[in-house]
Amino acid sequence: LSANPAAGTKFARQSNLEINTGEPIPSDDIRMIYQKANYFWHSDSSFKRIPSLCSVLATRICPPEGGNTEFCSMRAAWDALPPALRATVGPMIAEHALVYSRNRVQPGILSAKSLAEYPPVRQRMYRDNPINGRRALYIGAHCGHIEGLPKPMSDALLHELTWRATRPEFTLSHAWREGDVIVWDNRAV
Repeated sequence: LSANPAAGTKFARQSNLEINTGEPIPSDDIRMIYQKANYFWHSDSSFKRIPSLCSVLATRICPPEGGNTEFCSMRAAWDALPPALRATVGPMIAEHALVYSRNRVQPGILSAKSLAEYPPVRQRMYRDNPINGRRALYIGAHCGHIEGLPKPMSDALLHELTWRATRPEFTLSHAWREGDVIVWDNRAV
């Protein structure tokens, strides 16, 4: 947590349970509709000027089947891009915004306050890890447009890159068990 209470928390809570009662939030509740955008491939908080370094998911109560969480290696995806495509994508900048992922679920779901709090940010199409120097493709559901390209070309390129990144050889599907905790590096997945 932040040492300065005025700065707020450095953690975002995502749950399908009411915080005070522990009861499931109804699926038609606006909070659950909002969270459905998390089903799309994304890198956590890429819509923020300083994106999330890592994320943690934990399960408390687990259904007997379903609900897997899938991860894809954006490092492997970057490394597997054909050299010409990697050279094309390398200098590009994309606009990331929360509105892109949330509008895929329900157009207009974000309040004016949320739109003002999370304006679009510019991100390179790759993300380097300063610790190990590994490069990863940097796209996802929050990525809405590649600067300098007409919308149809931008959409087509983002679709192709997503298709390449989420191929089975780059993905891992985690079947949850009660008590599981997963930590991951958003610079890589």
